Amino acid sequence: MEKQEYTITLYTENSIGMIGRISGIFSRRKINIESLNTSPSEVDGIHRFTILIHESEEVVRKLCRQIEKQVEVLKAYYNTDEELIWQEQALYKVPTEIIAEKAPVERLLREYGASAVVIRNDYTVFETAGHREEIDKLTAELTKYRLIEFVRGARIAIIKDSAGFHAKLKQFEREEPSEETIENEFLDQADKVFTM
Repeated sequence: MEKQEYTITLYTENSIGMIGRISGIFSRRKINIESLNTSPSEVDGIHRFTILIHESEEVVRKLCRQIEKQVEVLKAYYNTDEELIWQEQALYKVPTEIIAEKAPVERLLREYGASAVVIRNDYTVFETAGHREEIDKLTAELTKYRLIEFVRGARIAIIKDSAGFHAKLKQFEREEPSEETIENEFLDQADKVFTM
């Protein structure tokens, strides 16, 4: 099968060691993680992992099933780029004198929607967001003007045809309601029941 980019979205409980356990599944299968982002989700107490890999659909499907077997993983989805709205963020540090002296640099930054985050006498830091190709093009252009430093953030993505994970939880609760909680009949008699 042909390999392509897939974005895996995981909803998990927020517990210590989740990143290690998740990345362990990838490394055991010798799958390179291109990008990894974790953040809170729209549901309180639930975290969202966004993982970018380059694999075949069959491998990604099996991988998601294996990840869902982790106790703290509530759901794993995989999508192609066409099924997502996604962005990556980047920061660029360039000499301030270059920006002041060269009009093409200022036009270039404006063209890519970059905005200044920090301006100092010796350097200026710009930020921008976009698809990887756009960020790569801007990086290549800025290297011509003594780019000092560059960093790109991990992919963040939203599934186009999704009502959100909160809706899935509500649907699950309607279809499989939890059992009624039964209070322990001896709870208020602790002194009588638990004596030595």
